[in-house]
Amino acid sequence: MASIGHVIVGMAAARVARREGQTRWSLGASMVFWSALSLLPDADVIGFGFGIKYADEWGHRGASHSFAFAVIVSLLVGLCARLCGLPVRRTALTALVVVASHPILDTLTDGGLGCALWWPFNSARVFAPWNPIPVAPIGRAFFSSAGLSVALTELVLFVPLLAFAVWPRKRSSPLSA
Repeated sequence: MASIGHVIVGMAAARVARREGQTRWSLGASMVFWSALSLLPDADVIGFGFGIKYADEWGHRGASHSFAFAVIVSLLVGLCARLCGLPVRRTALTALVVVASHPILDTLTDGGLGCALWWPFNSARVFAPWNPIPVAPIGRAFFSSAGLSVALTELVLFVPLLAFAVWPRKRSSPLSA
């Protein structure tokens, strides 16, 4: 994916996380946090600079694109939520869904090696049976006509979720209660 879909998932998660009451941060700050968390599995591309190959266990779409990774991250976010006085279960569950959505969406792409969803129990890379999302070029190659085409495709595919994330919330009038 071109990451646009992942960012939109984070933006929508911020909207959901704030539904049951105000948090300490603005909606914009929450969107930045949840979007960054949604992109976290792609931090594995740093390994290329250290000689880790794409197909390696810790390569791109390897261990960091597993459900185990999502669980570990959600537990850490839950601990941080406790320290910050935020609702622990809701925050950890939102983190789990946001991080786990990344590899699920990546399995819907039409390229790469698939995702190691079941790591550490099974290192096999898998794809979903349906692949409607074109895979994005990695690195500087993203800034090409092919990268732009993928970005626009993702934007179109994720418009409903984007609309949910940014649509102004209807405020209830005190007289309508």
